[in-house]
Amino acid sequence: MMRLRVIFIMISLLSTRALAEGATFCRMLERVASMDPAQASSVYSSQAVQMCYETLLEFDYHNRPYRLIPALAQSLPEINSNATVYVFRINPNACFHADPCFGIDASGALKGRPVVAEDLVYSLKRLADRKVSSPGSWLVDDTIKGMRAFVDASMGSAPTDYSMEIAGLKALDAHTLQIELTQPKQQFVWYFAMGYTAAVPHEAVDYYGAGFGNHAVGTGAYQLESWRRNHQMSFARKESWHGWRTGPAAFDPAGEMVPFDRVVYRVIEDVSTQWLCFLSGELDFLGSITRDNWDVVVNADGELDESLRDRGIKISSILAMEVYYIGLNMDDPVLGNNRKLRQALNCAFDSARWVRFFNNRALPCDGPVPPGIAGRLETPFAYEFNLEKARQLLSEAGYPDGIDPQTGKRLVLTLDLGRTSQEIRESTELLVSFYDKIGISLQPHFQNWPVFLQRISNRQSQMFNIGWIADYPDAENFMQMFYGKNVSPGPNRTNYINPELDQLYEKAGSTTDEAQRNRIWEAAQEIVREDCPWIFVYYRKTYTLNNDRLFNYQPTDFPYGAEKYYRRRN
Repeated sequence: MMRLRVIFIMISLLSTRALAEGATFCRMLERVASMDPAQASSVYSSQAVQMCYETLLEFDYHNRPYRLIPALAQSLPEINSNATVYVFRINPNACFHADPCFGIDASGALKGRPVVAEDLVYSLKRLADRKVSSPGSWLVDDTIKGMRAFVDASMGSAPTDYSMEIAGLKALDAHTLQIELTQPKQQFVWYFAMGYTAAVPHEAVDYYGAGFGNHAVGTGAYQLESWRRNHQMSFARKESWHGWRTGPAAFDPAGEMVPFDRVVYRVIEDVSTQWLCFLSGELDFLGSITRDNWDVVVNADGELDESLRDRGIKISSILAMEVYYIGLNMDDPVLGNNRKLRQALNCAFDSARWVRFFNNRALPCDGPVPPGIAGRLETPFAYEFNLEKARQLLSEAGYPDGIDPQTGKRLVLTLDLGRTSQEIRESTELLVSFYDKIGISLQPHFQNWPVFLQRISNRQSQMFNIGWIADYPDAENFMQMFYGKNVSPGPNRTNYINPELDQLYEKAGSTTDEAQRNRIWEAAQEIVREDCPWIFVYYRKTYTLNNDRLFNYQPTDFPYGAEKYYRRRN
């Protein structure tokens, strides 16, 4: 800790304005695997995608509780009385950014084109196309009337026929989209703030082919300017974007506060380097504070350290709508057929020590739905930390004292991790020690993030340490991770299948009475907590830091495209 304080003092003597009050906002972001909205399965990819692409709706950046407002749509959708038909009016001023896929005009300049309703029809079909293999296909497969037939037709070797009629998906005219559902679904409207449902032009997909994910041809506030994979992404502000003139992100070009002209995402995997870059002014924003830096940032009273306040640095915090867990692959012959083993793994997880390790910036996890979401189950978790119970369950599972009867040696389980930072390695050592106490040898395997996600999608991981960040504030968004039709590469990453839970999931989605729907979600959570396809790890309190050249920042659970609301002095 003394070393960190010495470094802090040295940095304080340097210029705190490496960016020289410029018009560029710079922050750190994890590696982004693809700029294809259909592949935006991680929070990092979603953040990058929604810099460039627009969804029909978005979360109101300024208001809490969270609510939806128009984005690419001109207004909120018109919904019929039983919530099965949705009509969206598309903003007639919305245009795709100029790109080679649209050709050039008479002067030799690249062309763009207006967005039309058929673009949304195409984009939603593309989500369901099995050749695209989108992790977001669950949004539309059995939700939109007639889409399942399109899914089935896309499975053959022949090119997918995008001209195929879908009964529940129609462009009524150039700017009117109508969607009819197979049954009422109260949460459906939230889907249209998710990056998966962004408008994609067919010309770009055709033009770039397999390389489409390396490009971004959207309608949003910023355009992808350059991308050095695993190093840096740069986005330039599109002055022609309709939202700069009208709507919640509008601004006066001659006013005191204006948007940043450029946004830069830097990949900096070493947390010490992240910290030094923030202190030196090379980064305007730090999305997390490592445990080793915690005492440097926060004083004994739990407030931002005075030396940082004097430099104009600000701290923000929220209890995030996030859950972190260790997924247990239900395809695995050891874990998938042995519920008592999975229960024992939960009983051996020492939540109190884990919370202390993370400077009390975590809450013990007792189920898949985090606090603050309607329908969360509040009863005690039967498999919370209890070593005696863990050993008993392990014996009943066929592994007395952790010994595998087939080998006569300790049971070996493998854990995949998607990062290699010092904090991850130290927390993994702690995790290994938990299972060593009941005789299990937990073997960590470290990969980079894209490889890690690919292993999970391909069902190659036995166990994996990962989290889920809310796409929308509803219990369904967390319970979908256990729905049988959402198995990998969908959000059900553990490939858990339980017909009883599936029935409850479908019933809750079509139940219009909120109190009844919440009771159904509670029953579904009881099933999951008993089956234990996860080791329930923690809920997170998020802390962020920003310097004083960033204005209009506020913490949000849904930061996708939020940079268009950030401001600097003109």
